[in-house]
Amino acid sequence: MAKWPNVPDCYGWLALDARGAWRMRDERAQHLKLAGDKVVQPALLGFINRNYAADARGCWYFQNGPQRVFVNLEAAPFIARTDPQQGLLLQTGERLEPERGFMTEAGELVLEGGGTCAQLDDRDLAQLMAALELDGAPVGDDALMAWLEGAPGELALCWQGTRTPVERIARVEVAGRFGFKRLPAA
Repeated sequence: MAKWPNVPDCYGWLALDARGAWRMRDERAQHLKLAGDKVVQPALLGFINRNYAADARGCWYFQNGPQRVFVNLEAAPFIARTDPQQGLLLQTGERLEPERGFMTEAGELVLEGGGTCAQLDDRDLAQLMAALELDGAPVGDDALMAWLEGAPGELALCWQGTRTPVERIARVEVAGRFGFKRLPAA
């Protein structure tokens, strides 16, 4: 999307939380470092989702007519949710076909596929944890914790007929690895 001339960019007013909710952050929310109000109007949600993109700096924004409204990201540019029929869906409604997975020290699951980086909504994490295998066998909590702490083994997500390898990643490295900025600035 091309930026229109002579229109100032907007920072801090829109956020994407770790559960895939768009949040409007007025001056009070920004000043008090609050999440902001959830956007719930279907037409506005559709408009944001259709006009969501990234610039060359890795800053995600919503093109609102002539203005770019940059988005604060709590987790990643996209949040994935499980859907029984369609598999993994992004907050924008698009389908995600994971090619690789990454797990942070906090147990957050980040999925990459088709050039898209998405963190899994934590409400769906238990379902996919049951689909994790370590060295080809279902992984229990203790073995998973040991793996997260550096124990050897190959972790994979085996879900809906696909096997996706999972690597360790530190949470602080996610944005750099996938080339996005959590908190865009002018």
